[in-house]
Amino acid sequence: MCVQSGGLDITLPKFHLHQITFLRSLKVRIFLILLIVGLIPCFVMRYAILQNYERRAVSVRSSNIATQVRILANHLISRRYLEDTSSEVINAELEQFSNLYDGRVLIINTELRIVKDTYGISEGKTIISEEVIRCLRGESTEGYDRENGYIEMTIPITETVEADLPVGAGDTIELVRGVMLVSASNDSIIATMDSLDRQAMVVESIVGVLIFVVTLLVSKYLFQPFKKMIEALDQVQEGYTNDPISVTDCLETEHIGDAFNRVLGRMKMLDDSRQEFVSNVSHELRTPITSMKVLADSLITQKDVPLEVYQEFMTDIAAEIEREDKIINDLLSLVKMDRKAADLNISQVDINALVELIMKRLRPIAMRRDVQLVYESLRPVTASVDEVKLTLALSNLVENAIKYNKEHGFVKVTLDADHQYFTVQVEDSGVGIPEDELEHIYERFYRVDKSRSREIGGTGLGLAITRSAVLMHRGSIKVSSLEGEGTDFTVKIPLKYIVSQPEERRRKRRA
Repeated sequence: MCVQSGGLDITLPKFHLHQITFLRSLKVRIFLILLIVGLIPCFVMRYAILQNYERRAVSVRSSNIATQVRILANHLISRRYLEDTSSEVINAELEQFSNLYDGRVLIINTELRIVKDTYGISEGKTIISEEVIRCLRGESTEGYDRENGYIEMTIPITETVEADLPVGAGDTIELVRGVMLVSASNDSIIATMDSLDRQAMVVESIVGVLIFVVTLLVSKYLFQPFKKMIEALDQVQEGYTNDPISVTDCLETEHIGDAFNRVLGRMKMLDDSRQEFVSNVSHELRTPITSMKVLADSLITQKDVPLEVYQEFMTDIAAEIEREDKIINDLLSLVKMDRKAADLNISQVDINALVELIMKRLRPIAMRRDVQLVYESLRPVTASVDEVKLTLALSNLVENAIKYNKEHGFVKVTLDADHQYFTVQVEDSGVGIPEDELEHIYERFYRVDKSRSREIGGTGLGLAITRSAVLMHRGSIKVSSLEGEGTDFTVKIPLKYIVSQPEERRRKRRA
């Protein structure tokens, strides 16, 4: 917020609720919720009791006043007070009524003239009031002025006379001779309400303290499972224990513990995989170097080495260098695959032409191994993919099918598509994969036949690279194999790559 003062702009810090640390505590929130839920009924009950008492007290007082006024009205008629206000008995009754109810009585005749005022200040004056006029028509009125604290009512002064009707009818009628306008103080009710309010506040305070204590204990009890969970997590973080977290005090903490145990298991698995990967990388990189060192040392220690032996050793050293280079290149490809999908360079690619190019590049390798390459395209396919990464993935599959094939075998590549996905099936007549090995073939540096992999120069990273590339395209890869009969890989990738919102945000930040 910016405030201008004397030409200066003063920037005030913005206030955010999340900056109040204690309000972010679940324990505090539970305490506040329980406290509010406990106190609100107290306030509501106190208000309802006072309102109900006031309504009933006013109703009873109004009923009593109305009864007394009607009695006085009858006395006024019997004493002809409207014609002569000197009756001491009536005046005494009016004075007594006024003192009893701490109020004021006005007696008004049909001409709207005040014939009697117990306060003695308005006698002889004319009053024009809607309530008085309605009362002269025979309609009583009653009202309660809560703000000023008094009850006001009008009661008609009626006289029963015989009706001027045919002889023998015997009917009577009531004629309105005047109006009694009464105002009675409500101070006694207000005083009682004040007393009740003070007593209610005392009770409310006691109940509030009890609710506060109970709420504090209940919130502490409810938070106890979460406290245990935090302590267990701290122990795991400090490394004191690797045991699964189990807090079964309530269903929520049990679910949280189960979820954390799954995450912890995944982290342990990743940590084991990382350690194994580092160990494998070290071993794979060290092996060619060791071989080269042995060959070089042999040449150094020998004198007058024949040219044929020298050329043979140098050929072996060159082969080991080539192997080292392949391992490093595969590692670099795998590192690139491990990055986020935001690194994909998506474009419209003719998949038919891409597969044909892969088959053309690998055909010489197949011819050297006497393996027949067959390509079948069921329909034209164009998809949104990263051409480089997809080429690398499919090349690895086809090249593996060639390398791990039998003599005079075949490799068949089939391209097909529907309205959402395209599939590339790589089928071979090779040595196959044992069933118990299938779940491990995508692991880095994993080899089914280590001796054969060494012989043909495999690094154990090809299928890991392929799977990463397929997953980056949000596709899937499946394998079925029979040992000694062949292997069938099926890659399924969406025709259209849809960018997710987090990925889009990452791309925008990078742009």
